[in-house]
Amino acid sequence: MKSSAESIQKATSDLLAPSAVKTTSPGFSIADSDPALLDTLLLPSSNWGLSFPEEGQRPTGNASIEELSACNAHYASNTDEKVIFLTFDAGYENGNTPAILEALKKHQVPATFFVVGNFLSTSPDLVKQMLADGHTVGNHTWSHPDMSKISTQEAFSKELSQVEDLYREITGQEMTRYYRPPQGIYSQSNLQMAKDLGYETFFWSLAYVDWYQDNQPTKEQAFDKLLTRIHPGAIVLLHSTSSTNAQILDELLTRWEEMDYTFKPLSEVVS
Repeated sequence: MKSSAESIQKATSDLLAPSAVKTTSPGFSIADSDPALLDTLLLPSSNWGLSFPEEGQRPTGNASIEELSACNAHYASNTDEKVIFLTFDAGYENGNTPAILEALKKHQVPATFFVVGNFLSTSPDLVKQMLADGHTVGNHTWSHPDMSKISTQEAFSKELSQVEDLYREITGQEMTRYYRPPQGIYSQSNLQMAKDLGYETFFWSLAYVDWYQDNQPTKEQAFDKLLTRIHPGAIVLLHSTSSTNAQILDELLTRWEEMDYTFKPLSEVVS
């Protein structure tokens, strides 16, 4: 499933660069706007993008925390507390997840792994280990499509329910209803569909280009983004396929801890 993994968030790679970002419409908030404006605030189909105006501060996204909350969606926690919510997208397994799990266990850091159907099919033991270690497993869809092109609730639901069914078969448990849109592509109707299915949707407020298997960033390149752009309430997106992430995670967690950050599960964002 290499082609699928390499496409993960490909559409957002340019958006993560400061010179080519999308920003939210200024001055709007669901709290003081007509709800009918939601369609204009959350574009019919859009790529999640971030702008980092100031080091150490929460970036600006396509939509604000308040706007996203209307559809049970999130990209960061609205807090000044130095807390990190660590997440991984898991499109397939290439041998790097065990080292990631080992580092998380060493630091007692809870994480959420957003898995696709292929990962569940090929790596059920790792899924079980994630649960045994206290992590959460979320839904990244069955086949990693552009979900914004799906117009019916039935087709949208099928992409999520197939993951739920296999997860239940593997673990004997119901999946936590956390959803991450493939490639960060979303639409207002998608967010509403997910909400209607009881899902919380999670974007991110910090990521870097770590998903090209044949062009992995160096440790220095990774730290340049992940240390300077960390901020209170950050939802961090990393890829479990990244050999760089597997190599640096222990040190990265230590460095964040030295910056007085602590780690909490995504359930704290929802609550």
